Formats: sequence, C-alpha cells, structure tokens
Amino acid sequence: MALPNAYGQYNNSKILTASPAELTLMLYEGAIKFCNIAIASVEHKDIEKAHENIRKTERIIDYFRQTLDMSYAVAEDFERVYAYLSQRLVEANVKKDKEILEEVNVHLRSMRDTWKEVMKKSKEQGT
Repeated sequence: MALPNAYGQYNNSKILTASPAELTLMLYEGAIKFCNIAIASVEHKDIEKAHENIRKTERIIDYFRQTLDMSYAVAEDFERVYAYLSQRLVEANVKKDKEILEEVNVHLRSMRDTWKEVMKKSKEQGT
C-alpha cells in the first residue's frame, strides 16, 4: 500500500520546510505525545513501552537544553525548567510513576502553549 509511504514523505517534507520556530513547536508536540504514550503504557503495565517513550521525551528535553543560547538571561530560566523536567523524567522512569509523568506533561503543555503565543505574536508583528 502506498499510503504509509506517502504519509512518511509528507511528514519528511513538513520537517524539511519548517521554520526553526515551527520545528520547536513540533518538538514540544512530540514530547507531549511520547509522554502521553508513556502514561498509557504505565497504566497498562507495559514497562518496556513506558521506558522507551520516557526516554524519547528525555531526548527532546536534552536537545532543548543543548540548544539554549545562554547569552540571553531567559535561557537560565529555561535551563532550570528543563533540568527539573529531566530529573522528574528519570524519577518517573525508575518508579514508572504516572503522576510524575502527568506533572511533566502539564509543564510541557504550558511551554508549548506559550511558544504558540510567541509564534502568533511574532507573526502579527511581521518578524
């Protein structure tokens, strides 16, 4: 069937043509998705799948941390938040704790929503 291949090509094209702001939004969306999968996996006692998706979420947070531009004062605030989320994800993975994952997801959604607002305001100002 050609449909899965077409979908994959579409997604690849979407990523290759996205702006840095759009890529950041996609990463937030991915982290939220993987965290949701991990939550469901913990609920269903699928330890391996939970671990795999917590690690995917951790890798996205690690990427955010690595790409922070520390020449801006606000980057220190983001570093603290990302460090906290990383710590909580490790704890959630060790304990397979749904509540910790839900807490992390609340923070990720808040950051994603803030990022969407920044993108919207930037677009309105034409920058």
